[in-house]
Amino acid sequence: MEELNLMKQAVQALMTGMPLALRDPHRPVWHLAPSVGLLNDPNGFIQHNGVYHLFYQWNPLGCDHRNKCWGHWQSTDLLNWQHQPVALVPGACYDSHGCYSGSAVVADGKIMLAYTGNVKYPDGSRTAYQCLALENAQGGYDKLGPVLPLPLPEGYSGHVRDPKVWRHQDSWYMVLGARDLQDRGKVLLLRSADLRSWQLLGEIAGSQLNGMGDFGYMWECPDLFTLADAEVLICCPQGLAAQDERYLNVYQAGYLTGKLDYRQATFEHGEFHELDAGFEFYAPQTTLAEDGRRLLVGWMGVPEQDEACHPTLQYGWIHTMTCPRELSLQNGKLYQQPARELQRLRGKGSQWQGIADNAPGWPVDSAEVMLTPNGVFSADFGDAMTLSWDGALLRLTRNNLRNGQPEHRYWRGEVTHLQMLFDSSSVEIFINHGEGVMSSRYFPGPQPHLRLSGEAQLALEHWPLTPCMLE
Repeated sequence: MEELNLMKQAVQALMTGMPLALRDPHRPVWHLAPSVGLLNDPNGFIQHNGVYHLFYQWNPLGCDHRNKCWGHWQSTDLLNWQHQPVALVPGACYDSHGCYSGSAVVADGKIMLAYTGNVKYPDGSRTAYQCLALENAQGGYDKLGPVLPLPLPEGYSGHVRDPKVWRHQDSWYMVLGARDLQDRGKVLLLRSADLRSWQLLGEIAGSQLNGMGDFGYMWECPDLFTLADAEVLICCPQGLAAQDERYLNVYQAGYLTGKLDYRQATFEHGEFHELDAGFEFYAPQTTLAEDGRRLLVGWMGVPEQDEACHPTLQYGWIHTMTCPRELSLQNGKLYQQPARELQRLRGKGSQWQGIADNAPGWPVDSAEVMLTPNGVFSADFGDAMTLSWDGALLRLTRNNLRNGQPEHRYWRGEVTHLQMLFDSSSVEIFINHGEGVMSSRYFPGPQPHLRLSGEAQLALEHWPLTPCMLE
């Protein structure tokens, strides 16, 4: 009954809220965003029988982090998406306070969802259940309930969540983000023969493990996969102290590379690297496409980071997804590039060469810009954000949404190539063909332009990007 009541309220919120949301001048042209309310983590990203499915954390009733459902889109081309029935709605005794993040696999020809059921108690404590839901003939998902013998493994707090499941040889494996009773973030590894009965194998990464020292009180949204004969563990540590040029967001998203020993349940890995050096990037999830590519989608937002100050709130919605990205591992470093399908959004291209100070302005309300610089330069994005390179440090600057003071994000290294994807209220900057990325929301005025300055010799290509369909 609770689920039915929530769905009735969601339908009303959509009918009354969508006309307002669609009038927002900062509504994205080609990024995925919620119809109304709040969007956060991508969930259950998978391709099955040629169709991509992307589920997502969604509160249809407001722009806060309550009432977490799983929304659902599907696409055959990563460009044009269709709404599907809401996949999960909280209300059962094991997910009464939210259907939290998780993943999807194909089992016996059907999509199976693995998610965390969040339960809060009147005294302020909480617990978490790892649950399954199975695709039905109507395109919805039937809850199968919790699958672990206990809601929480011994020694861990109520913060155990975000199952990512995959198949290896004859077994299913799962990684879970966790917070132990000593407030140390961990990643747990589990194994199952049938997706229903799971055995905890142990901790494979986290604070005070594998030589990492103190490294956060909670590790969220783990995702472990093989790429170029190595294992990559994507994770989101919470509680890292900010440094001069990194760890500057409230919470971080990054990765470790190494080798997972499935028999010993150990993961030997190198140092932690941030996945994205911009202002907004969190909770990414990957999938293995049917053509062999490892694809990633992230949330272009950060929990508890100035969310109450986004100008889209007055239009009844908040946050977007990143563009889909292709991953590769080169010399131990994870590279990200825009999915090749996005090139089909390009309109008629233009080219220009010359000194940055002499460059014309380029419209960037929805556009892609390729820039090859030789020398120092600065780029202004619609008088709302600047990108500058001094020969050693790339700096992205905007005014803080809360207090209006300038704030910065940094990427250090040589810059030989920039690919910048602009939408109405976001920019994704791919450095040196994916060696680094800076993803950020920004909120320019109408008809924003890219304006360049400096002594650098530049080669520039510009394409307007046409809208994607969301039906």
